[in-house]
Amino acid sequence: MAIDEAILYALAEQKTQPTLRFYQWQPACLSLGYNQKWVEINQIECAAQGVTWTRRATGGKAIFHTDELTYSLITHNDDPRIEGGILRSYKALSQALLQGLKQLGVEVRQAEKRTQPRSKADRKSPVCFDTPAQYELIWQGKKLVGSAQLRRKNIVLQHGSLPLHGNLKRILNLLHLSPEERHRQEQILPQRATTLEHATGYIIPFEQVRAALVPSFATQFNLNFVEANLNSAEEALVEQLRTSQYANENWNKRV
Repeated sequence: MAIDEAILYALAEQKTQPTLRFYQWQPACLSLGYNQKWVEINQIECAAQGVTWTRRATGGKAIFHTDELTYSLITHNDDPRIEGGILRSYKALSQALLQGLKQLGVEVRQAEKRTQPRSKADRKSPVCFDTPAQYELIWQGKKLVGSAQLRRKNIVLQHGSLPLHGNLKRILNLLHLSPEERHRQEQILPQRATTLEHATGYIIPFEQVRAALVPSFATQFNLNFVEANLNSAEEALVEQLRTSQYANENWNKRV
């Protein structure tokens, strides 16, 4: 995540190019939304399982990053391919993800606008994947890809999580939940969220998923991608952000 934010700042300073990334997490990591309270984390259980934790630059609730594909797209907010409000860009970017998943045989669709307000329990839930937002991708009514967006210095950073396989209820052990909330989440998570393995019936490796998504983004936005390493400006920003934010306990516990 420090890399994503470093690319944002480097792009704002015209020191890099718009960038699409796909990555995994090692070790597994629990990320909090930007304004989520850190006391919701069960630090003892995280340590026991070897799970790290950090705070995202985007909002929302907790996500357990393991057995997943994470994507990020960083570009100028006046890029005609995504210009407009957040929902318009969400829709365009989700379409690229949708087409890539269709190449893998997964019939997903974009979630529609909620016609009913979220319940009080849903609003207070610390788990991100329990409800889809508008234009997030769903399979048979269940959330498959969760995304969030940050706009800063005239740059858009959108990132998101696609669970490839595994039990989504694992996150519940990493959070401080009342017995009532734990029981509620154990019931609703399987009904509201899913993994790519569940949608297809088998595990698709990370590289195969990435290989399907790259051309779908290229087609959707009429782009030619060139693989590249971070440049020196980006690398310097990564270390600065990692030290001051993402690996900094004081920053992560600021809320």
